[in-house]
Amino acid sequence: MQHDDVIWDIIGNQQFCSFKVKTKSQGFCRNEFNITGLCNRSSCPLANSQYATIREEKGQCFLYMKVIERAAFPAKMWEKVKLSKNYEKALEMIDENLIYWPRFIRHKCKQRFTKITQYLIRMRKLVLKRQRKLVPLSRKVERREKRKEEKALIAAQLDNAIEKELLERLKQGTYGDIYNFPVHAFDKALEQQDEEEEEEEEEEEDEDEVEVMKREFVAEEEVEESDLSDFEDMNKLRTSSDEEEQDEEEESSSEEEEEEMEEEVETKASGSKGKSPARKKRAFVEIEYETEPAPKSAATS
Repeated sequence: MQHDDVIWDIIGNQQFCSFKVKTKSQGFCRNEFNITGLCNRSSCPLANSQYATIREEKGQCFLYMKVIERAAFPAKMWEKVKLSKNYEKALEMIDENLIYWPRFIRHKCKQRFTKITQYLIRMRKLVLKRQRKLVPLSRKVERREKRKEEKALIAAQLDNAIEKELLERLKQGTYGDIYNFPVHAFDKALEQQDEEEEEEEEEEEDEDEVEVMKREFVAEEEVEESDLSDFEDMNKLRTSSDEEEQDEEEESSSEEEEEEMEEEVETKASGSKGKSPARKKRAFVEIEYETEPAPKSAATS
């Protein structure tokens, strides 16, 4: 026969209990059926033959009840009742199942159910939010992966170098028709090379267009006095050259007139027979030459 007081005297504050945890302030109970988590006479599930508690399993709350009539059947000692997900209906179900039970147990069951409902709501909210997942990595694994990457990079570079060398030899015709190599791979490599050259040409054209459309603002260059004097000397030279050309043209025109006059005289002399040739005076031509006066020398001190 089970006696609650005897059990409490054995596992109480004075004796040993495997679920008991002592601290400086008070003692706690690790039994999963404890309604408050404290180690005392009213909350101990082992020292009370009539006991009830609330437990949560995979987001669902259940009401557990124990009575003295099932003490002889440990496998059927606890009666399990599934509570509704609606908070108010679940409280009503607790009141119906614990209608004749002590008020302390009924109140503590409602309090425990309220706490469980609150932390379930917080869990659902945290799941909906974005959270960072920290994944631990061991240094050995990191070093191993790094070594694998370096080896793979070296192998890839070696393969690329071999492939380029073989393509160069095939272009030069080193092997001829000795080996049966896949022609489509060679053609594919040539197409890739042509595409790269076209892309480079397009990039150069784009750069040229950008340079053509580019505008620059340049500062005006300053003109020195020596440059102005050079311009004046050039103008003087141009005027003197123009005058000399005019003089030459006048001389040439006067010579042409003299030649014409002489031809006319000869024709008249040949036409008149028996008469002595009469001399005709030549036309008098005056030629004027204009000379540029020499610049005055600076006064000597």
